Amino acid sequence: MVVGVSTSGCVRASVIDAFSHGFKVFLVEEGCFDRSSFAHAANLFDMDAKYANVITFDEFTSMFSLETATRVGNPEQE
Repeated sequence: MVVGVSTSGCVRASVIDAFSHGFKVFLVEEGCFDRSSFAHAANLFDMDAKYANVITFDEFTSMFSLETATRVGNPEQE
């Protein structure tokens, strides 16, 4: 899960690095910002197409809740 300031800069670099190292990357749309709304939107679009799954905060919390519930129900994963 990636969030941060400067979608077109350090966020993009972190996403590409994580992807290049084999991680499945989730980028939380509301957790990123850029000085330019155009640069922000263009980079989210590009990263979603190539390197990451761009998701909403609600989608992330649903995924996290499901993962936590699954781990609690299966002691072998804890």
